[in-house]
Amino acid sequence: MASPDEERIALFLDYENLAIGAREALSGLAFDFKPIADALAERGRVVSRKAYADWSYFDEDRRMLTRNHVELIEIPQRMGAVRKNAADIKMAVDALEVAFERDYLTTFVICTGDSDFTPLVYKLRELNKRVIGVGIKASTSKLLPPACDEFLFYENLEGVDVRDAVSRGSAKAEPEPAVEERSGDQDEIQRLIATTVSGLSRSSGDAVLASSLKRALIRKDPTFSEADYGFRAFGELLRHLESKDVIALSEGPAAGDPVVTLASNPSEAEAFELLVRVVKSIEEKNGTPQLSGLKNQVRKQSPGFSEKQFGFNGFLQFCKAAQARGLVELTWDDGANDYLIHATL
Repeated sequence: MASPDEERIALFLDYENLAIGAREALSGLAFDFKPIADALAERGRVVSRKAYADWSYFDEDRRMLTRNHVELIEIPQRMGAVRKNAADIKMAVDALEVAFERDYLTTFVICTGDSDFTPLVYKLRELNKRVIGVGIKASTSKLLPPACDEFLFYENLEGVDVRDAVSRGSAKAEPEPAVEERSGDQDEIQRLIATTVSGLSRSSGDAVLASSLKRALIRKDPTFSEADYGFRAFGELLRHLESKDVIALSEGPAAGDPVVTLASNPSEAEAFELLVRVVKSIEEKNGTPQLSGLKNQVRKQSPGFSEKQFGFNGFLQFCKAAQARGLVELTWDDGANDYLIHATL
């Protein structure tokens, strides 16, 4: 018997969109349903699976889907009819019908990259349904992922070996860069994790669990995946950031779900010291500086400076944190329509 807390999932697959998208964008890779099935099994219990296509074009695929217990909905090609539109309309109507008739379903998975399904996604969310999208990166409309609660790119799923397909299509496939070589991505994920942990701590006042952090990251960007940064699992990403002194992990209430906090990073103290030095230098030459333009002055001293790497949403928040530590004093000036900042040390 299913747990009352378990997600109950209905899956709708625009098969032509995904199968052709995989073949064209992933060097002839044959579409395999199993990686999608495995990804959804981690999220809940799939109680309904439907795939839509003119199956006369996908004979081998039909057998593969049947083995995975997918119900095949025939959209025959008729003279003078547009097959794509017929499949889209049938799939959208079926999804809404199921949403109204089966209250026990909590999650709808829409497998397509077609922006025509965006209104369906919005309507399902209005009906209090969680919506997960699945698509091929190259053939997914930019409109669709932000509309979903979560969006999975097929080529990022466990079990999809894109590199094998690329090597078959190219005699010299370039190796994927190692995690350490992707410095731009590393800076990006460090800032993203730090600001999200900081924001969750401020808004809830409670300990931030790894599971809550992952959900918040997906709410910010439904396409978020640790695989894009070279990690196989979210826990592996967190352990990597812990080794870089970005975050600290401690035991949580449940096994495998640690508490995440910002690390007591010495470089944060150095950043506050840098701010004080810059403010003092300006005060000695030109008097008390305004907040506007001050960040540029700080960056002249340290080009890599960013308050976001310490979990602050903006430079004003960083300066207010320095004020709370007794390092500077912020005063609003009506004439300048800006804050004046004075070094107190």
